[in-house]
Amino acid sequence: MVEAVPRLLDRVPTTAESQEWLAKVEKIAPVIEQFRNDNEDQRVTSVDTLNAVREVGLHRMWVSREFGGGQVGIATGSAVIQALARLDASVAWQVGVQGAIGRLSDYLPDETSRELFADSDKLVVGGVNPSGVAEAVEGGFRLSGKWSFASGSAHADWLVCAARVTDDGQPRQGESGPAIRMLFLPRSSVTFVDDWHTLGLRATGSVSYTVDDVFVGDDHTVDGVAMHAAPLPRHSRAYGISYYDFGPFTSSSTALGIAQDALRTFKDVALRKTPTGGSSTLAGSHVVQDRLARMEMSVHSSRILLAHAAEQATEHGADGGDELTSLIRLTVATVAENACQVVDAAHQFAGTGSLYTTSRLERCLRDVRSAVKHITLSHSHFEMVGQYLLTGKLLMRR
Repeated sequence: MVEAVPRLLDRVPTTAESQEWLAKVEKIAPVIEQFRNDNEDQRVTSVDTLNAVREVGLHRMWVSREFGGGQVGIATGSAVIQALARLDASVAWQVGVQGAIGRLSDYLPDETSRELFADSDKLVVGGVNPSGVAEAVEGGFRLSGKWSFASGSAHADWLVCAARVTDDGQPRQGESGPAIRMLFLPRSSVTFVDDWHTLGLRATGSVSYTVDDVFVGDDHTVDGVAMHAAPLPRHSRAYGISYYDFGPFTSSSTALGIAQDALRTFKDVALRKTPTGGSSTLAGSHVVQDRLARMEMSVHSSRILLAHAAEQATEHGADGGDELTSLIRLTVATVAENACQVVDAAHQFAGTGSLYTTSRLERCLRDVRSAVKHITLSHSHFEMVGQYLLTGKLLMRR
């Protein structure tokens, strides 16, 4: 690999907090690299890898200190996920998912959050797409359904299930549509379905799971409407920002980290590879030089955009409203688009070597294309924010 050079283009402002947490990534980097390929083949991240992540506390970095978490700033967490993605996108994705689900600790009752995140040191993951049904009963709900994309479920003690609420079998309606509930239940209450055969992010083990008529108490649930606003102030609250404004930072940081890995890898390839029939390395090509500069600036600008959005989210999480939401959506959609363009270009200009599974660029291509399928990075954000800028009306999708 090309040695890092301290250039203004690469210089990122750091804080004592970010230095501390990035040092944790550096500490476990040898373990992540050691199991990277085996995890990919097995379609699940190894116990050794996840134990390393847990030992340095990365899986709890976005959880309140009250519940044993790091409660790091949004920008610090983003930088950590980018650093992990430069090593292994699947590990970064699982840490990001855990960070997003961990945010629900700000909405759950204190006792429940302590049970899930402090008393247990394993992951808390699951599905936030309401593909199940929660029938209201005395003291809670009877839950049934099937959920997909349970990233990190092999290492989870608890899973969350988003479900539509029903009363006597009839859908409950709220002011903004069908009532949605997030329900947490222990691993022993679910059945996993081994269906994770995918293009990329293979080592996340993001299988599906089913639940069949399991009781979940009220104190282990969160009202879906509440998640659109900042959690109510309390001593244990970690972040004064809504769940849905926070979540996109996890997925976009993974995509950006993959692009950074692809750019770094391509520089190394360009300096040492001479194309068949050529008389000099790729680095001597004017076309490659032009494209590399464009790739570099795409990564650089994406990093700045994401850092700016994190700053605004930190400052205006509780009062930013649709203005903040639109900024975050537009930012992460742009970061996702830039990341794909960088990885695509690196893969293309590297030549036939990037076709092989032994190439980091081959995996970058598969991983980034899988990461940007997440709804938080949807290209539909451009259209919805465009509509908001013209009419003042912000929708999730039409």
